[in-house]
Amino acid sequence: MIVIAGSQIDINSIIGQFPQTGVERKILEILSSSTTEYHYDSHKQLEFELDLRKKIIDTSYRLHRSGLQFRTFRESICNQNYWIRTDEGGFLLRRGVRPSAAVRDIFINSSQYGTECATAIVIVYYGALVDKYSEGLFNNLFSDIYLMDWMHLDSDLGVNLYRDVPDYFPGDCRYFKNPDVNPLTPEWQGENAVDLGNGTYY
Repeated sequence: MIVIAGSQIDINSIIGQFPQTGVERKILEILSSSTTEYHYDSHKQLEFELDLRKKIIDTSYRLHRSGLQFRTFRESICNQNYWIRTDEGGFLLRRGVRPSAAVRDIFINSSQYGTECATAIVIVYYGALVDKYSEGLFNNLFSDIYLMDWMHLDSDLGVNLYRDVPDYFPGDCRYFKNPDVNPLTPEWQGENAVDLGNGTYY
């Protein structure tokens, strides 16, 4: 159920402002039919979440269509003009480089990048936020980006890593565990993916 400023709302009062087949409607339906209460301070806060989740999905499709390669951390690559590849295989933002420009470069010069799926999901989230926020706000919030895995997240990214949640929404990060993983290839122990909201995942 959706609670805005302390009052439960009927989604019929707001659902009409979104396209008939839009992902926003699907999210509203999940929120509304849930037995869990989802609290928002205002309608704008709810609209922000709906728009950000749509941008996460759109950004997932963009990264899927790009030339970014999936590789192990041992074999990761990045555009050295924007990032420093660390010994761990992560990408550290170069000093003097605007974070927004560095994130956008991944989508522009994507063939120069290769990394694991956890990093790709983090790139998706940064990519969505660079489209959502003003350039100044994005650069202030994320001035020292380190792209690697879930253990190296910027706290300002606001990603919730808890797996036990009452509902799943389009735009969520999901994890598919591989029960048949070979100990010699731990990179196949599971797959990080973005829920695209239509039964498919990136």
